[in-house]
Amino acid sequence: TSVVTMTHNTFSPRTAVIVAYSWVTLIAFGAILTETVILYPNVFHDPPASLDLTVEFMSEAGPSDFFPPLGALTVALAVASGFLLRRDKKVRPWAVASLISLVFGEFAFSAFYFWPRNTIMFDEGAAVHSVEVLRQTAVEFETGHWVRLTMSGVTAVLAFVALFKVLTARTSTPVPVEARVG
Repeated sequence: TSVVTMTHNTFSPRTAVIVAYSWVTLIAFGAILTETVILYPNVFHDPPASLDLTVEFMSEAGPSDFFPPLGALTVALAVASGFLLRRDKKVRPWAVASLISLVFGEFAFSAFYFWPRNTIMFDEGAAVHSVEVLRQTAVEFETGHWVRLTMSGVTAVLAFVALFKVLTARTSTPVPVEARVG
């Protein structure tokens, strides 16, 4: 007999969940990057006029319609991945680090830093705040956004490393097979 390396073709629920989680984190990172490169230069080029124009332009749909559901899905998949990978000592740290990056670096940071600034710029606007306050808030938003973009990238990379470790651990397992010469 000899040993032949065979690939397992099973696709477990844990593999499916970590694939979905990694995919969604990459989509989220891409969306935030696209927002940064395409949308934000138009939003922040001349506050408060550009903020007013943004509110008018996004009257039907905007980032606040897209990112909350995507964020909820991402958190749900992160928690599910962490739960399903809890016994895998090689993968668990990557999945947990990704969840921590997501919850603190993206969700909590957005809730405590960005949401109040969104209210100032887009809900209250010039009716409540001076031009100087709106300009300063826009600068703060843009500066903080680079942190959020970075954390989204970190989350995606950590999720991808967890996925990679899951996939490489389930392939190329040596299986004894009787070799026959015909």
